[in-house]
Amino acid sequence: MWKEGLVSVAVSEHSGPWTVADVLALPEDTRHRIELVGGALLMSPSPGVPHQRASSRLWAILDAAVTASNAPFEVLEAVNVIVPDGLLIPDLVVADAEAATEAGSTLGAHDIAVAIEIASPSTRVADKKMKPSLYAAAGIPHYWRIELEPAPRLYLGHLERGLYVDRLVQVGETARLDHPFALSLDPARLRR
Repeated sequence: MWKEGLVSVAVSEHSGPWTVADVLALPEDTRHRIELVGGALLMSPSPGVPHQRASSRLWAILDAAVTASNAPFEVLEAVNVIVPDGLLIPDLVVADAEAATEAGSTLGAHDIAVAIEIASPSTRVADKKMKPSLYAAAGIPHYWRIELEPAPRLYLGHLERGLYVDRLVQVGETARLDHPFALSLDPARLRR
């Protein structure tokens, strides 16, 4: 039986609200990301090639910036993050390096400095509307959203009074940040 088939069976046989423990006990599914919000599962297809290319490039840029800044962080892809209302899987996170070293299958929201989502057609609404409020409620200081179409652009959000205040950076512009680490980034670099 296919692993994905095992997930389908497990999901269809489950009754009642889902818990984080229930989700973490599911068989691995390489075709979907399974997140948990308010006791309900959110399933999205695995990211496509343009998304993965942008994610890989951004990971390399962030990793180099964290290393150059000698910041106490580690850049990770698609990790399980526990938030007050469930479990989310950001495309990338900048996490506390010590917490990442000691982590098992999850990280707590308090271990995350930056949660990053790369919007895909299937996740665009959740990444723009739902996830910022969940990350904000969890107290994650920074939420960055990348939109690839029609051209790459970054929405760099920092938490102020419980909400993210976004700064838009478009192709040809350079985001220069000092916090939580030094970074210069033109969104065009995500497509090269």
